[in-house]
Amino acid sequence: MLLTVSGDILAKLPKNFDTEAALRKYPTAYKQSMNTVLVQEMGRFNILIQCVRSSLANLQKAIKGLVVMSQELEEVSAAVINGKIPELWMGKSYPSLKPLGSYVNDLIQRLKFLQDWYEEGVPKRFLA
Repeated sequence: MLLTVSGDILAKLPKNFDTEAALRKYPTAYKQSMNTVLVQEMGRFNILIQCVRSSLANLQKAIKGLVVMSQELEEVSAAVINGKIPELWMGKSYPSLKPLGSYVNDLIQRLKFLQDWYEEGVPKRFLA
């Protein structure tokens, strides 16, 4: 079950945002302060998705016996089995009380929102 769930989450995660390209496309400007918001949020989400990606990849390796199952990985595995957000992720995440499945769906939506903003320009409306 852990391999399946971790694999599903990893498959849904996009690549990290290219914050340097975003800064070039949306430079910091007095008249467009939302450019700063976009680049900062991309940076914050890069930290979160890198944490999620590395912890799940290491968990898969530990299950296969390729690396030692550390206390941190045991906590991630217990949270995943119980359908909860691992504390390791919450330390780098936005506040959420959702169960794991809903949290992952919400995270993917937020990442898509930022990617659309980067590709299509400032959104007409922001997430509610």
